[in-house]
Amino acid sequence: MKRLFPHSFYNLITLIGAAIAAVSVLLIAFLVMLEAMAESPSPYMGIIAFVLLPMALLFGVGMIVMGILREHRRTRLGKPHGLHLPMIDLNNPRHRTGFTVFFVGSILFLGVVGFSSFKAYEHTESDEFCGETCHGVMEPEFTAYQYSPHARVGCVQCHIGSGASYFVKSKLSGAYQVYAVLADNYPKPIPTPIENLRPAQQTCEQCHWPKHFYSEKEHVNTYYVSDEHNTKWTMNLLMKIGGGNIEAGPTSGIHWHMNISHEVTYAALDRERQIIPWIRSRTPNGKETIYRSTEISVDDDSIAKSFQRRMDCIDCHNRPSHIYHPPARSVNHVMALGWIDPKLPDVKGVAVKALEFPYTTKQVGLDSIKTYIEGYYNETYPSLVSTKHNEIEKTVAEVQKIFSRNYFPEMKVSWKKFNDNIGHLYYPGCFRCHDGKHVSDDGKVLSRDCNVCHTILAQQFERDTLRLSLGGVEYHHPVDIGAAWKEMNCSDCHNSQEQ
Repeated sequence: MKRLFPHSFYNLITLIGAAIAAVSVLLIAFLVMLEAMAESPSPYMGIIAFVLLPMALLFGVGMIVMGILREHRRTRLGKPHGLHLPMIDLNNPRHRTGFTVFFVGSILFLGVVGFSSFKAYEHTESDEFCGETCHGVMEPEFTAYQYSPHARVGCVQCHIGSGASYFVKSKLSGAYQVYAVLADNYPKPIPTPIENLRPAQQTCEQCHWPKHFYSEKEHVNTYYVSDEHNTKWTMNLLMKIGGGNIEAGPTSGIHWHMNISHEVTYAALDRERQIIPWIRSRTPNGKETIYRSTEISVDDDSIAKSFQRRMDCIDCHNRPSHIYHPPARSVNHVMALGWIDPKLPDVKGVAVKALEFPYTTKQVGLDSIKTYIEGYYNETYPSLVSTKHNEIEKTVAEVQKIFSRNYFPEMKVSWKKFNDNIGHLYYPGCFRCHDGKHVSDDGKVLSRDCNVCHTILAQQFERDTLRLSLGGVEYHHPVDIGAAWKEMNCSDCHNSQEQ
């Protein structure tokens, strides 16, 4: 029989390599077609189609080349070469039995391998795979995710999204991270922001449609002062949502920043994007306004070399799922729900202080919280211990719950390590730009006035009169600090002290 290729091609190694390469090419073509026809292609389709199968293809090609070179070498050495395959005679009962067993066994083997591969592939799409495979490393992120507003949105939907392009960018760029975990050489805590996240337009805005960002929404905040009586006070804010639907509402307000008709670009001097000395606003008609910080002197060359980014959802909503709540906020919340009794003396300050001790491990923290809270009331209010025993025990349980969801000593994770850019109470947030110190060439200032993003409709302190006005009331700080709150950022105090 006439052969199509040179004799050196006909050897077992080359033929096996050719079979592997051919199967890989066919599977790549099949998966590409499958992805093109799918309405919601799997984010992990790229693992097989664009990473694993090409690796198998290269392996097969390598075997082809190795087999050919081996045959040429054998020719030079005068050794016999050629393809010598075993002969199968189905008229021979032993051959027939062996062939039947091999054929049936191969079918069963391929079925088991196919089913196992499918289940493994399915598992790689699960949140458990993302959060629990490297349990010690990802425990903080996975725990916070489970109690976040996006707990029912799969990890891969935000971190990768559909299609293979961002899979390649996100996963291949994280190859070092795999090594770091295996070598126990990873940073503690895991740094943020993630550099290779795809744009919010391709993830967040698939559900949160910008054209529906408009109007205003009331937000009621309940706080407790860290004093003996846990003085309660409330503040009603009318949040100026704003947005991008000129037909249904105003395009001003908070979401003006990421309106697709506008373009806001900023330059940050740090990896965490907290120090922003330069901002550029470009309107739909092309008009540009540059704002520069009056406190941070940076020349144009430094700005050009700095990290620049066009604002989108994630610049403010930078912790949509992995949220580590400040202790004061968490304690205020459970006290407002009645899970911690506000009538228990000093409970606000005691609970916050118990959370903020520098514990070495999670178990040490849980045990110490119980010891500290019970010891405080035994020593300071011994007469209450018998009458308020249940309330104290419930306080311990709630504070331990807050600790277990927001503090991870082994990974050095706490709320202070991760800035949340929504608001400005515990982190710089809005005041990164709206600090009253970013000024344009024509003298326009990015204001830090309270009413820029919200109107204070009402504010009331316990045992005090309600201050209410639809036009807005002036903010009163719960503790008398004079006019300091007008001149300094809230986070300067609230990020470093027990509030």
